[in-house]
Amino acid sequence: MNPSYNELEVLRLLQDESTQKRGFEMIVAQYSEQLYWQIRRMVLSHEDTNDLLQNTFIKAWMNIDYFRGDAKLSTWLYRIALNECLTFLNKQRAVTTVSIDDEDASALQQLESDPYFSGHQAQMALQKALHTLPEKQRMVFNLKYYQEMKYEDMSEVFGTSVGALKASYHHAVKKIEKFLEREI
Repeated sequence: MNPSYNELEVLRLLQDESTQKRGFEMIVAQYSEQLYWQIRRMVLSHEDTNDLLQNTFIKAWMNIDYFRGDAKLSTWLYRIALNECLTFLNKQRAVTTVSIDDEDASALQQLESDPYFSGHQAQMALQKALHTLPEKQRMVFNLKYYQEMKYEDMSEVFGTSVGALKASYHHAVKKIEKFLEREI
């Protein structure tokens, strides 16, 4: 995160066609890393994550004129990124003809052999536990646990009530705890 990043200044740059590109470059610099890790926790593969991150920024750039400023830029970008993840995961699931268990095992083997993942055993166990969650619970957990996003902001991302998000997070935590108890 860039401490000198000023969202109001960026929004002003985005409104003027002559400075729009510079404003968008500031958005990319500000949010690339955190969006990368949010996507990575959903799809696991470094290559797929880079593709989805690029798609996220392409869609954001193509639709920047439609951004009204009703929500924060970060909320808008997370919504685009999460939709990209869901589309990717649904396509991947449709193409895969193996059972869900085989699909999960394959994804986890891919994570274990990924040269970009340097996590130790506890991190690996957490990633395995996360991969057992339904997609929406995994997304909610990732945003709350890793990004420390407020439920109100998540509500804008998902278009869901704060109460439903709190329940999703609670269920995710319980499932992760159960999984880790069995693993450790």
